[in-house]
Amino acid sequence: MDLDLIVIGGGVNGCGIARDAAMRGFKTALIEKNDFGSGTTGASSQMIHGGARYLLSDVQTTKLSSIDSGYIQKIVPHLLFRIPFIFPVLRKPNRGEFLQKMYFEGIETYFESYDKYSALKNGKPHTRLSPEEALALEPDLVEGMVGAVTFDEWGIDSFRLCLGNVMSAAEHGCEILNHTEVTEIQKEGGRVVGVRVKSALDGSRRELRAKIVFNAAGPWVPKIAELAGCEIKLRPAKGVHLVLDRRISNYALMATAIDGRNIFMMPYQNTTIVGTTDDDYFGDPDEIPILEDEVEYLLEGIEQVFPRIRQARVINAWAGVRPTLYRRGPSEDELSRAHEIFDHEYRDRLPGFLSIAGGKLAAYRMMSQEAVDLVSYKLGRISPCRTHQVPLPGGEREVNPEELAREYHVPLFAANRLVYRHGARSIRILEMLREKPTFGNVICQCEPVLECELRYAVRHEWARSLGDLRRRTRYSIGPCEGTRCFMMGARILGEEMDWSPSKVYSHLNAFMEKSWKGRAPVLDGVSLQQEELCSSTYFNVGSLDQY
Repeated sequence: MDLDLIVIGGGVNGCGIARDAAMRGFKTALIEKNDFGSGTTGASSQMIHGGARYLLSDVQTTKLSSIDSGYIQKIVPHLLFRIPFIFPVLRKPNRGEFLQKMYFEGIETYFESYDKYSALKNGKPHTRLSPEEALALEPDLVEGMVGAVTFDEWGIDSFRLCLGNVMSAAEHGCEILNHTEVTEIQKEGGRVVGVRVKSALDGSRRELRAKIVFNAAGPWVPKIAELAGCEIKLRPAKGVHLVLDRRISNYALMATAIDGRNIFMMPYQNTTIVGTTDDDYFGDPDEIPILEDEVEYLLEGIEQVFPRIRQARVINAWAGVRPTLYRRGPSEDELSRAHEIFDHEYRDRLPGFLSIAGGKLAAYRMMSQEAVDLVSYKLGRISPCRTHQVPLPGGEREVNPEELAREYHVPLFAANRLVYRHGARSIRILEMLREKPTFGNVICQCEPVLECELRYAVRHEWARSLGDLRRRTRYSIGPCEGTRCFMMGARILGEEMDWSPSKVYSHLNAFMEKSWKGRAPVLDGVSLQQEELCSSTYFNVGSLDQY
């Protein structure tokens, strides 16, 4: 066998497994058919959170997520940021003052229980607020509250979290195959021995052989299992999020949707996120529709606690599918977020093949450790996990954005954002300015993103498309929706990849068409005007559609 382990799936679980295995000395390959984090991981709520909502039905998930959140903060400190939440307690119709008070007391008791788990992730204890105190913090909250409760969670850029694990895996010897699809699971003598793959970049095909193949493909787990000749049943759950063009509050807000589910609005980097829906979805995970009623469901729910939500501009929406473990009967919101590792040697008499499904972003590192522990046992090479001790790339030391801005003569805002995404590795990126000072140009004004960061992503982070650049840097994701930076990013990518002008235009066309899918469900008013401006700029003035 050429390899010890092949990991299929470049979501956070697959990337975490590849990193852990490579750090333990296993010859590993990581295969992702699209781009790292482009599936369920990237479509998450972008939080490393304990999960207060699971406290009654799935307390073990809350505990494990909180423990792992504490570890993740230590290994990638630059990438996490604290999000203070306010949970407004609204008056219920036909409920007397005594019952209102008891209801409020019950909610506070709930968060008192959460406090002991929150401490595991360096969270602050909850605080009870009077209506006046809540309005002092956020004046745009609805009037007539009984009061409010505060708690906090941790936000993260899940794409960068994936990339950190991939870079660490590669630095420990893992072979990285991005934009590469598994077309066949190979078997010999009733045992899985490898895979056949096809590159989406050049159409080339190759064969990889390994002692163990690990299926970590998220919602595509059943499809990969089917290639191996076995069955895994999931109960996929669709989640939709909305993106607002700016931070409209410095506090995240909890609200109750029309069906009684908890939803949220939270400040996220330079935008605001509203989420999330939770519905059974048995369609194609590569093509997930976003429906008008899902958008309205979220806005109507947040409107109950933040009445001016509709004054903000919704600029985008995304949808993902959670690979939830199969269980018939409960509503989607009551399904467990626990995970399971399927050992197909005992389950299906198919040695050499393992799968993982379920779980949460916040517990990815612990899930990866459990998975590689099993790999170690099967390979007969027991070695300890170190992923909770060794920082991810960029997390090894703290750097000062102000000092970087002065030394390399870049805007402080850009230096701040660069340090957030790359930590100590931001120095490597800014060193590219010594190669060519114009690499310090601000390409994306909304985020902002420097030219050197885009070029670094191509040279060192496996970026091969404009979508890859967006996931790595947030290029073109701001309120101008790419109007000012689409072409400049395409030019830089074309230079780095040595593409012809026609190929650059072709890739830009494809990227704009794909980006449209996230904007189309939310176009209204000013957003529609912005879309017309962008389209006119590139198609009427730039004649992009002629290429």
